[in-house]
Amino acid sequence: MGWSHISFKKNKALSILTYMRILHYKCNFLAETGEYILLIWNVIVVICTRPPRWSLIQEQLYNIGVLSLPVVAMTGFFTGLVLAAQSFFQLSSKGLAGATGVMVGKAMLTELGPVLTAFMVTGRVGAAMCAELATMRVSEQIEALETMSVNPNRYLISPRFISGIIMMPLLTVFSIIMGMFGGCLISVYYFKISFASYFDPMPIYINNFDLLTAVVKALIFGFLITTISCYKGLRTSGGAGGVGRSTTKSVVICYTLILFANFFITLGLNLLKKMTGWFS
Repeated sequence: MGWSHISFKKNKALSILTYMRILHYKCNFLAETGEYILLIWNVIVVICTRPPRWSLIQEQLYNIGVLSLPVVAMTGFFTGLVLAAQSFFQLSSKGLAGATGVMVGKAMLTELGPVLTAFMVTGRVGAAMCAELATMRVSEQIEALETMSVNPNRYLISPRFISGIIMMPLLTVFSIIMGMFGGCLISVYYFKISFASYFDPMPIYINNFDLLTAVVKALIFGFLITTISCYKGLRTSGGAGGVGRSTTKSVVICYTLILFANFFITLGLNLLKKMTGWFS
């Protein structure tokens, strides 16, 4: 009886400890979500009341947009190559090789262009953005700005926020163009499909709704990448190790939310199209 009683108490204590740990994680998640929403609200208020200097925005436009062009171009180009090759191998045996261009264009516009561009920008820009702000936090540079009456949201966050939302759609369109170009090259010069057979079906099966889907996804992905990276960077603590942990967490969270958002945007836009009859 004694040992069973002790074992029962031990199991009960472990259950209570597990419950408390789960409750602690849930409270932390709710607190971080509230802080994240508050950061977004403060940045929007700053942009609407006193926008950042153009020089700060211009610097971030260059860092986020221009410096990302090589990796985005390579990603879109080789994705188009793979899409064209797979489409041709699957369709040629059924006499539908002429649909290769449509398959490449449709996939690049609606799914692969926005998502892969967002992944590349997260890895190249989001991680660097988070690491830079995290280093400023642990070295107390952000506190120094606040001491000098400089608003970090206006000086550090809002230029990145504005630039990310502007550049993501442009980078996505560039990636889509490179994907179509790569698919065209391999289709014409390797699979011997004519230019007309590759491009002529596109206006029939690809419409403005597909372009709208790509732009909306790019805007939301840019919003998520910049806000999450900045938020995780600002909440860093623990020295150099904390910088690494915050950067890793920001990239993982961005990738996860991009995939979640991609599904819900696709579902929502198609339901909206069906309900309203737009672009039909």
